Amino acid sequence: MEQTTNYKKVASHEAEKGTFNTCLLLYSGGLDTSVMLKWIREEYECEIIALTINIGQTADNLDAIKQKALKLGAKDAIVYDAKDEFAELCAEAVKANADYQGGYALGCPLGRVMISKLAVQFAAEFGCEVIAHGCTGKGNDQVRFESYITTLDPSLKIIAPVREWGMGREEEIAYAIKNGIPVEQTKKSPYSYDENMWANTGEGGEIENPQLIPPLENILKWCNTPQNAPNQEELVKIGFEQGVPVSLNGIEYDKKDLIMLLNQIGGKHGVGYFHLIEDRIVGLKVRGVYENPAAHILIQAHKNLEQLVSTREENEMKTLIDQKWAYLVYGAKYFEPVLDNIRAYINEQNKKVTGEVTVRLYKGNCEVVALVSPYSLFDENLATFNKSAAFNQNASAGFIELWNLPQKTAYQLKQQVIKEVV
Repeated sequence: MEQTTNYKKVASHEAEKGTFNTCLLLYSGGLDTSVMLKWIREEYECEIIALTINIGQTADNLDAIKQKALKLGAKDAIVYDAKDEFAELCAEAVKANADYQGGYALGCPLGRVMISKLAVQFAAEFGCEVIAHGCTGKGNDQVRFESYITTLDPSLKIIAPVREWGMGREEEIAYAIKNGIPVEQTKKSPYSYDENMWANTGEGGEIENPQLIPPLENILKWCNTPQNAPNQEELVKIGFEQGVPVSLNGIEYDKKDLIMLLNQIGGKHGVGYFHLIEDRIVGLKVRGVYENPAAHILIQAHKNLEQLVSTREENEMKTLIDQKWAYLVYGAKYFEPVLDNIRAYINEQNKKVTGEVTVRLYKGNCEVVALVSPYSLFDENLATFNKSAAFNQNASAGFIELWNLPQKTAYQLKQQVIKEVV
């Protein structure tokens, strides 16, 4: 297939044709990577080892994906189960109250960290000099994969066929049909998904244009719409130890099992999907539909518990730290040294985020309705509106006078200046 653009390689980490024999392909089995498996073999005349990482995606038949890669010409196809490892990253996201620009719990960015680390390991194991990914030249994931891979092993080179060939979605579908490559997308169903246990991201079709209303009943994979959610509310109790979710309704679970179970429960009630106008790393503004029910429930529960056991100053600072964590992780900076310092702060504050949180789920709503913690700063004897000898109300007036002194002084001075000017 001839390239449709005059793409020129300018970065030192981009691999040139004829300089390598074996390429490790990050293979999802979807449209892009299925098309590019054949294209790389023809264009670069090299052998391909396909690597598929299981980070909790439920829609994929991983064995079928492996067989598909082999059928399309891969020398070998590896499927690696990384659910436990990825769940550790998800637990870090909970402690950081992960949220990018209003509801996005960073499923793709965290997934790229996991996949990149494992890609570097498998490239070394199989003697691959080059790693190929299926990202476009307009997306975030090209930045994440290439930044992380070359950070972890600067000797590795990258090829990005989708960026090189310049095909759009319709051209890729046509190429796949022409070459007998089975793909899920069609012109009637143009949506593209990126799924792991932490989130399912939908793009394409009506989602792209903010002027259009996305037909959610055709788009959502995990979540009911509120209209189709049960008419009966459900209460769930989530136990935390040092900021990490450890139990659901009194039963202890492994992190991955707890997350995947909450995805089912939250999705049933239409909880945790968002339309998001997103600022991408490369400067584009785009819209996506993000489904992250477990993430949304866990983060809401964690954030409320954290507020209960922390002072106002701690909570204020944590909000700033959390936002910085989210922007760094989104922006392909997971291995930036400052994140180690941020992580140290987050871990320290989370040492007292232990307790149980009750959450009410009902038709798209997720409400924290009760909390208990041995580190709670709530004191009923002090906070009650009933008569209490524990709180000295006689001191309140003096406190108010001193508290208000700067405001009163500044305001009176301003009024005096105005009068003098007039």
